[in-house]
Amino acid sequence: MTECQAQGRKRKRFIPLENNPEVMTKLLHRLGLSPGLQFHDVWSIDDPDLLAFVPRPAYALLLVFPVSDTYEKFRHEEDKAKEVYTGSGDGEDVIWYKQTIGNACGLIGLLHGVSNGPARSQVQQGSDLDTLIQKAIPLKPMDRAELLEDTDALESAHQEAASTGDTAAPNADDSIDLHYVCFVKSEKTGHLYELDGRRKGPLDRGSLQPDEDVLSDAALEKGVRAFLKREEAAGGGELRFSLIVLAEGFD
Repeated sequence: MTECQAQGRKRKRFIPLENNPEVMTKLLHRLGLSPGLQFHDVWSIDDPDLLAFVPRPAYALLLVFPVSDTYEKFRHEEDKAKEVYTGSGDGEDVIWYKQTIGNACGLIGLLHGVSNGPARSQVQQGSDLDTLIQKAIPLKPMDRAELLEDTDALESAHQEAASTGDTAAPNADDSIDLHYVCFVKSEKTGHLYELDGRRKGPLDRGSLQPDEDVLSDAALEKGVRAFLKREEAAGGGELRFSLIVLAEGFD
């Protein structure tokens, strides 16, 4: 099973999305995200000068990486003691989507980013995205997964986005070695959450201060840097990864 393949019974497979901020932004704008928000490349997590080019606050952070043996071992070890998440409704700390569509990890990451945190308030009322989120809130994870599969507007927007970009789109049946993980800050708890549709549920990575966003030093330590340190310690070779962040657009 590749990292972008669905868990459980697969009824659909999508053409993988290119890791391209413009492609991601157009997809979400078509679905109903406010034009005032867009994705931006993050060129460094250590250089303050490069970080200064990213608008703040950062609402959602997507980490894109090729899955390694180290990551797979860590994922299985961390998940084996956890209960399968069954949360639903307004009492959830975050909205989490289980992935059952092949090659849809990029789309799942985008939905995690706009369904949680400040970005959710900038989804246009009555839009396809707003309708999807409102329908998803009261559902259990497997029912949410079926909702995603059955939402034609989501599939149409994804297909259109996957056919654009700077490189030729692969086929839906191709095996893709890149995976997307989304980090958001819960408005209810103030905690950083790692959201991945392949896991058993949302992962609480710890508390953040009120003025700390997902690109703050504390959030990076609890999320992206923790991932990179595990990979580096295992001697996995070249650490290939990229980051894109959802934030306000440039004036």
